[in-house]
Amino acid sequence: MSTVRVFLLDDHEIVRRGIREMLSETEDVDVVGEASTAAEALRRIPATRPNVAVLDARLEDGNGIDVCRDLRSAHPDIGCLILTSYDDDDALFAAIMAGAAGYLLKQIKGTDLVGAIRTIASGRSLLDPAVTQRVLTRLREGPAEDRKLAALGERERQILVLIAEGLTNRQIAGRIHLSEKTVKNYVSAILEKLQLSSRTQAAVYATRIDK
Repeated sequence: MSTVRVFLLDDHEIVRRGIREMLSETEDVDVVGEASTAAEALRRIPATRPNVAVLDARLEDGNGIDVCRDLRSAHPDIGCLILTSYDDDDALFAAIMAGAAGYLLKQIKGTDLVGAIRTIASGRSLLDPAVTQRVLTRLREGPAEDRKLAALGERERQILVLIAEGLTNRQIAGRIHLSEKTVKNYVSAILEKLQLSSRTQAAVYATRIDK
């Protein structure tokens, strides 16, 4: 296999350095770029043309799953590997929906990470097809009656769908002609009613709404 070009996104410099140094010892893997924020990654990744983007799931300005979704939409040839410290089912589901080819915990051994990068670079997925199908079925059908979703008003459901589209509070405010502060209050209420802690988790719930 030719050299695999890798881009690293993680908001902890020591983590990026550790992964970079480990990968530098691998002859067929080359780290072509790094970023500490989602915005920086989305600017730099297209220019560096990596085969695989290793993305931290949680960032100060967003998350790697949203970055994955944007990358896969504009550059489907780039394979995305979500690397996280958290064993979170909702994040796993969101990663699959965003088009990630792999979802691994940071406790993974270095040799296994290299193997995962090579697998994704070859165009294969690390996700078990059975798991993927089960996740897609759950997201598509959902429970017959989700009491949490039922608690949302019409405006809250509308905003939830826009969150799933990746819009910021300011963009949502412009779309539905509300103030940004009002949208922020709606988002907080949505997360509280759904008992969620992040916009990514809210996006998973949005797939259950019949738009």
